[in-house]
Amino acid sequence: MAIRFGILAFPDVQQLDLTGPYEIFASAEGAEVHLVWKDLSPVRSSTGLWLQPTVTFADCPPLEVLCIPGGSGINALLEDEETLDFVREQATQVRYVTSVCTGSLVLGAAGVLRGRRATTHWNAHDFLDRFGAIPAGGRVVRDGNLITAGGVTSGIDFGLAVIAELLGQPEAETVQLSLEYAPEPPFHSGTPDEASPAVLEATRRRLAGSRARREEFLSRRYPPL
Repeated sequence: MAIRFGILAFPDVQQLDLTGPYEIFASAEGAEVHLVWKDLSPVRSSTGLWLQPTVTFADCPPLEVLCIPGGSGINALLEDEETLDFVREQATQVRYVTSVCTGSLVLGAAGVLRGRRATTHWNAHDFLDRFGAIPAGGRVVRDGNLITAGGVTSGIDFGLAVIAELLGQPEAETVQLSLEYAPEPPFHSGTPDEASPAVLEATRRRLAGSRARREEFLSRRYPPL
């Protein structure tokens, strides 16, 4: 019997948040991976890659894992009751409810993070407590059946961790080796602690627009504690 994964595919999703876990999940033995959205019209990622949903909310089969990726498009999802209702319903049924990057904020808006340890992209980490979450460090954070991952590339580590939970470490390691996942980054600027002050400031400026829009919405609906 196939193990079914569902990944939310929405306009302005960060494509690597989605395609990183997708590649890991789809490479596992017996996996069936669905891209889930309101309808089957193609959606454009935040960097311009077009993605094709495979099932709708209404037609989504029973899932073992629901994954919410992040990206600038989550700003709209935070007040999209149709999507939040789907996430709430699935969270009561799936074996694992999960997120990558700022996708955790959607879980927060759906009420899934209350009283639970979670992480997200470093530039949104301070928003987690607005949803009653317990902000946690780490690239992949597990709290019961909730598994959240940090920034964009952590989706690959996260995917392997989920496969290990479902199918065992040998299968996860087989997937890792088949994809030759052995990262050796040419630079050490992958976290705010590692980056130089100049790079950190430039990155904050680049991300400022999306953060400001998110802050404006959250301040209205989820004021700071």
